[in-house]
Amino acid sequence: MNIGESPMSVEQNEALHGADDGDDIVQVRHEGDVAVVTMNYPQRRNSFSMKMRVALTDTFQRLFQEDAATRAIVLTGAGGHFCAGGDLSEMQAVTPPLLELRERIAVGVRLFRLIYTGTKPVVAAVEGTCFGAGLSLAAACDFTIGSSAAKYCCAFTKVGLLPDTGLLWTLPQKVGGGKARELMLKADVIDAATAQRIGLVNQTTAPGEALTAALAQAARFASYPPVTLALLKASLVNAGNSIEDAWRLEVDLNPLTRRTSDHTEAVAAFMEKRKPVFTGT
Repeated sequence: MNIGESPMSVEQNEALHGADDGDDIVQVRHEGDVAVVTMNYPQRRNSFSMKMRVALTDTFQRLFQEDAATRAIVLTGAGGHFCAGGDLSEMQAVTPPLLELRERIAVGVRLFRLIYTGTKPVVAAVEGTCFGAGLSLAAACDFTIGSSAAKYCCAFTKVGLLPDTGLLWTLPQKVGGGKARELMLKADVIDAATAQRIGLVNQTTAPGEALTAALAQAARFASYPPVTLALLKASLVNAGNSIEDAWRLEVDLNPLTRRTSDHTEAVAAFMEKRKPVFTGT
């Protein structure tokens, strides 16, 4: 059972959805220069199990650090749901030692850092349930598109836990400190209209259309100069501490963008009234 899921035995889940083969809990496919990362654990509504945490971390590390052909990433879930939060069945066993628990949490932190500070834009495509750590994953992304049937909940307090996977930072950044405090304390389920109104979601689509819209947005991001986007993401992470930090980053990083081939190409394309071709140099 995971946060936001109705009680159901493993046997019932497997009979309904098929047993997890364990080999493709995270799937990756490419559409041009956009990578689509799918959490593939539908029998548990893509719960944020330890195996899922590790697989997502490995996947994003590879996409950010080794896959030069990928310029933008879409994160979504299989089976009509994004992610229903932590897998509570993993918490029914004897409580692990403190250091082991710290490491389990640290895996989620590493994943958050990869998504939030990584060099490539990440778009979340949300259908169905987006609870607990699922909400954390969506909030870590640069842009979130959800269907009008999606439901969101900061469900941690309902199971006696604190928000994790970066949500203590990202939720106030998305919706403001006061609203974030309310969502965390009350743990209410909110609908898609409310999620967009408060800034948790950037765009709402018809049910079943979130991934299509996310792919279109990711392709748009992928068409921009990669070096500029990487430096912009770094600036957005580091410029929020003070106005002096923002000024320093502007002075330090803008000269780097001016010296890129992509900047030269963008200016030439504008003057020649054609579409620019960016190479990431």
